[in-house]
Amino acid sequence: MPRYELALILKAMQRPETAAALRRTVETLMERGAVVRNLENLGERLLPYKMSKHNQRHTRGSYFLVDFYAAPSILNELLDHLHRDVDVVRPTVLKKEEQVSTSICCGAPRFSLLLPRR
Repeated sequence: MPRYELALILKAMQRPETAAALRRTVETLMERGAVVRNLENLGERLLPYKMSKHNQRHTRGSYFLVDFYAAPSILNELLDHLHRDVDVVRPTVLKKEEQVSTSICCGAPRFSLLLPRR
């Protein structure tokens, strides 16, 4: 399964409502067979511009990143579900590239870049 990152903007809410919206999102992922690796809270911020969603205009939002593994076939269904959630202002799914260890493919590290010039 490929690795993905869900960048999620939730409308500004109190902590219990935000937790419930996140719980719904993570449960939706897991119901569709995804494996959630990490959930990161980036905090509440002013939105870069006013966003309208579900007949409401939003100027503030809570930003979250969800790191997960999932089959590519569930992404359209997942985004469709998130677009219908009244607490979600903007969901965006990005595919994350797997990291390759540089010590294996590139040989020994180069320390000459760290030494001061003479």
